[in-house]
Amino acid sequence: MDGQCSEFDHALMRSVSNTITIPVIAISSAGKESHFTDVFTKTDAQAALAAGMFHRKEVEIDVIKKYMEYSGFPVRRAH
Repeated sequence: MDGQCSEFDHALMRSVSNTITIPVIAISSAGKESHFTDVFTKTDAQAALAAGMFHRKEVEIDVIKKYMEYSGFPVRRAH
């Protein structure tokens, strides 16, 4: 559910990824760092987006990037 911060909908992401041939972006419902690593390990999503938790300052973007790097995922850094 959008804005619930309860995690990305993995079943939906898998269903969409298996149905279409364009990249899938997981959108909304992230509420903590592990939600990002989970969406990439449990689905074929190519990207993940979560604005609400950043706007509400619940989690800083850099915290997510550090967690992703620590978990072995490539992360784009600003120069």
